[in-house]
Amino acid sequence: MPVRIQNDLPAKERLERENIFVMNESRATTQDIRPLELCILNLMPGKEETELQILRALSNTPLQVNITLLTTASHTSSHTSSAHLNKFYQTWDEVKENRFDGMIITGAPVENLTFEEVDYWEELCHIMDWTREHVTSTLHICWGAQAAYYYRHGIQKEELPAKLFGIYQMKINHRKEPLVRGMDDVFMAPHSRHTQTPTEAIHACRDIKVLAESDEVGVFLAMTTDGKNVYVQGHPEYDRMTLDKEYHRDLDKGLEIAIPVNYYPDNDPEERPLLTWRSHSDLLYTNWLNYYVYQATPYEWS
Repeated sequence: MPVRIQNDLPAKERLERENIFVMNESRATTQDIRPLELCILNLMPGKEETELQILRALSNTPLQVNITLLTTASHTSSHTSSAHLNKFYQTWDEVKENRFDGMIITGAPVENLTFEEVDYWEELCHIMDWTREHVTSTLHICWGAQAAYYYRHGIQKEELPAKLFGIYQMKINHRKEPLVRGMDDVFMAPHSRHTQTPTEAIHACRDIKVLAESDEVGVFLAMTTDGKNVYVQGHPEYDRMTLDKEYHRDLDKGLEIAIPVNYYPDNDPEERPLLTWRSHSDLLYTNWLNYYVYQATPYEWS
């Protein structure tokens, strides 16, 4: 898929080195088609790394997608330069009159706070409410999914006895749902979190269909029955080395951290991690874009 981004976004060069087709603004204007308008609300502290991961995951269909990057106005990022934010990001106030075919709300490292304690919670609630009329389908990732479960369905998150950290096996439910079309009966997915939305509460909600889960991690993939909201309680977009970086970061801080499950060969942190989740991650993003964004959105918003 030609991902259309700003000509000088740092992720562009890296994606091109990986032979991923990235279309710059100049070339995109010569194509007589309407690209999909996709908005990414990036709540992660390392925004450039998250940009790269998500853009890579979006790169596997022939659809042209125009990317708008969003940041919150009510929180000042301390891990991403103001120059990068000012150049490549907009705030919700700047785009709220627009309509988008799809939106992605990322995770955020704020699990130790209640939702109401997060300094941008009120702004995020306004954005999630705004998507009802301005976005065809929204994909929520990890903490972003927990926030949506709480805001949209009143399901509170709960703390886990220990950090869920590693690559876990998921099992598909409802194989005929287009979001999981082409997936194997079981597949692997990365997780890195201290909290979860309770499995029983998600299953009890009549507006939600659970599509993939496991006994170890609970519900991984679910969606509202109308397809307007997709919830991914994990990080399928993660790179090969992301959990390795998290593991060694916590070790360097002197934190108690277990070796990521099912990640290193022979459970040896000195070995290069095996990449066991990329194909299903790509398929998840491709199915979402195709069936819930492209095929559901109007050609012209009115």
